[in-house]
Amino acid sequence: MPPAPRQAARFARSCPNTYGAAMIPAIYHRFIDWIGDGTGLPDTILHLHAGLAVLMVARIVTRRSLGSFVPLSFVVLAETFNEVMDRMHYGSWRWADTTSDVVNTLFWPTVICLGIRLRPMLMRLDAKRVRNDVV
Repeated sequence: MPPAPRQAARFARSCPNTYGAAMIPAIYHRFIDWIGDGTGLPDTILHLHAGLAVLMVARIVTRRSLGSFVPLSFVVLAETFNEVMDRMHYGSWRWADTTSDVVNTLFWPTVICLGIRLRPMLMRLDAKRVRNDVV
């Protein structure tokens, strides 16, 4: 469960040099740490699951096919937001971590999108091949 309002206020008081919007990355990072600690899963697995979860939610909300680039674009936007928050929290890009996070988050949603998008084309080619084999 995310931090209660009382805990959030205590956290805000414990960061005297952080005010207003500058607190958002710290609060976001604490929430992400809470998810990781609560599940006990490594960061890599969490990124895989998050990418697929965002893809499915975007598919349901937009009612667009997984073969369209609309649900995939939601995954890209969510991962971009996550990495920007990491950048703001840590104060610099951590390229090894950022690259790993992006690849882990986007790999399976991209494979699903391209697979569904290319399937009709591959089925036409396969049907043509079967017709040629019969004749």
